[in-house]
Amino acid sequence: MTSSRDLAAFAALLADETRAGFALALLDGRAWTAGELARYAGVAASTASEHLGRLVAGGLLAEERQGRHRYVRLADDRVAHLVEELAAYAAPGPAAAPRTLRESSAAHAMARGRTCYDHLAGRLGITITQAMTARRLLTQDSGFALTERGTAWFGDLGIDLAVKGRRPLVRGCLDWTERRPHLAGVAGARLCTHALESGWCVRIGSERAVKVTGAGEHALHTLLGIEPGTLR
Repeated sequence: MTSSRDLAAFAALLADETRAGFALALLDGRAWTAGELARYAGVAASTASEHLGRLVAGGLLAEERQGRHRYVRLADDRVAHLVEELAAYAAPGPAAAPRTLRESSAAHAMARGRTCYDHLAGRLGITITQAMTARRLLTQDSGFALTERGTAWFGDLGIDLAVKGRRPLVRGCLDWTERRPHLAGVAGARLCTHALESGWCVRIGSERAVKVTGAGEHALHTLLGIEPGTLR
């Protein structure tokens, strides 16, 4: 049984703007060096190292060392799920207006389509999730679940849905810009990988934003009936 003290200590790991910023940056699914995160957050290397030590010790981050370089990443998809949902709850009101054209462009790109750790999010992720539900590939009646038709759909695309470890096959992840759940879990991750490897989507900019290509618009229209204009 988790005690109130344990819960408070765990919550305190993200109750700091720098550490919270690290967690949000690491939602891109990559491993970052301490120096990269320090520059991202605008803090000294020693400060970043101290914060990262706390996050690693608390189980939110995993650490890898290659030679002299130290890399950190989110510990697993459960941590990514937690951070994304907290982000959705942390901003219940309208977002602050971007201060520059660059910030505005980046915000629009992230809202249109992005990766959340290893699955698709933003309007793109929600649109795909809703289209799969409408075509009875996915149900959301009492949590997310693939139907037999949905399992066959993944198989027709050549996507392996073998589950390893404790990660669920499918689950909903609350989208922080759309405030609705998008597809996560093994199926969400494999679909995202397929979309990127097949050229349906490409990464843009230095953030997590992705853009649907012409080939992607055609594929998603053919497979899920998604009108191309809704993805732009």
